[in-house]
Amino acid sequence: MAEHRSMQRAALLDAARSLLSEGGTEALTFPALAERTGLARSSVYEYFRSRAAVVEELCAVDFPVWAAEVAAAMERVPSAEGKVEAYVRRQLALVGDRRHRAVVAISASELDAGAREKIRGAHGGLVAMIVSALGKMGQREPRLAAMLVQGVVDAAVRRIELGVEDPSVVTEAAVAMALRGARG
Repeated sequence: MAEHRSMQRAALLDAARSLLSEGGTEALTFPALAERTGLARSSVYEYFRSRAAVVEELCAVDFPVWAAEVAAAMERVPSAEGKVEAYVRRQLALVGDRRHRAVVAISASELDAGAREKIRGAHGGLVAMIVSALGKMGQREPRLAAMLVQGVVDAAVRRIELGVEDPSVVTEAAVAMALRGARG
């Protein structure tokens, strides 16, 4: 029974990823989740009490995987500058990934305070990955610099999502800006 519930929950999360990736938060509805998974709409409520709960669970499941991929990319390079570059490049490389697209599609204003706080905490953990590297690069305020580098990444993600420029052009510009700023 527990295994069946676990499989159903995983199917619901996978359907939620698809819906968010395809149509943003407006597409994530309980009727749509029920249709995608073949469950009755009332059954969806047995797993999640609200759309915010689905989003919160997605972030809890997907964000650590995404962060681990960024961390692994950073570990492969020895220099502080290389770590900052890997941090930017790996996040931007993940833009096309369904897990990432789902997280980006989520509007924090639709979530309750607890869910927003969990997402902020997870995001803070991601930003913390480059604080040390920025300190080694001579930044007097490495935590602030890390937040600003993440701002460059966030802006680049939005540009890639718009599809106006070639993603490689956006990535190179973001890396150049982040590294120039990191060097001071």
